Amino acid sequence: MDSDTKFEERLQQRGISRRQFLKYCTVIAGALGLGPSFGPKVYEAFAAGERPTVLWLHMAECTGCTESVLRTSNPPFEQIIFDTISLDYHETLMAVAGKRAENILFDSAEQNTGNFFCVVEGAIPTAEGGIYGMIGGSTMLSIAQEVCPKAKGIIALGNCASYGGLPAAWPNPTGAMGVEGALGSRIANIPVINLPGCPPNPVNFVATLINYLLSGTELSLDADGRPMFAYGKTVHSLCPYRENESRCLEDDGCKGKQCYNNCPAAKFNDATSWPVQAGHPCIGCSEPDFWDRFTPFYREQEEHSEEEHDGHSEYDD
Repeated sequence: MDSDTKFEERLQQRGISRRQFLKYCTVIAGALGLGPSFGPKVYEAFAAGERPTVLWLHMAECTGCTESVLRTSNPPFEQIIFDTISLDYHETLMAVAGKRAENILFDSAEQNTGNFFCVVEGAIPTAEGGIYGMIGGSTMLSIAQEVCPKAKGIIALGNCASYGGLPAAWPNPTGAMGVEGALGSRIANIPVINLPGCPPNPVNFVATLINYLLSGTELSLDADGRPMFAYGKTVHSLCPYRENESRCLEDDGCKGKQCYNNCPAAKFNDATSWPVQAGHPCIGCSEPDFWDRFTPFYREQEEHSEEEHDGHSEYDD
């Protein structure tokens, strides 16, 4: 029995038709800029070969990035990804805990050196040797230093893992940094893909994995380490309300002209909506240092006639 037939049988056991899954694959192909005709090739990438091992590290974060990915429901995340990758370690989802969980992480990293993908969620505290972030008696920093250099590729999921996010906001007493900032030369020869956002879109995450499964090649990245397929254009340039004065939220503090992300195209919750569609201005969460650069994130209506905000929060002092 070939891998495609086995994959279809697993889908059927979970109540997913081939047609439903192909529709999902077409969405992924669209996110990658490949066009609808590449949907079947994405399907083949899901179905073919041995499932790649993924080790998912949680650092200084709120678990919002995991929550975002888990909210994929058409078809459900667990019915797709868990049949496509071997998610060997994920603290939020795994049943085991304590020493057994630690052994799974380090043993899997050792056994699959050079062949697994490491997903990092959250910033890595580095001050005073990393003591401000501990898991099982080890610092988050030391865990990342041991696991990440053994990976085939690293996906920094969310703004915290990419650039430090909220934990790195001034005055940053924990010395929180993104993956590349914290690990530096230790991962110099390993491709690191930043998927910033607060949270990032799960479609971009799945599309990044699929790119590796399709071709095994590195994605085209911008100067901030973000894949161009998702972060190549500003939110404003993709926004359907940019020329609609009654819907445009620039006067409310929208950072769409300064933020690079495909939110208007990919949307969230199975393409149901995105912040501006829901009436909230873009806060620039895909940009480095967005918390310090862009706060306050919105302006109240009565402030529009006042002098333009100078970029500093009333809490700066």
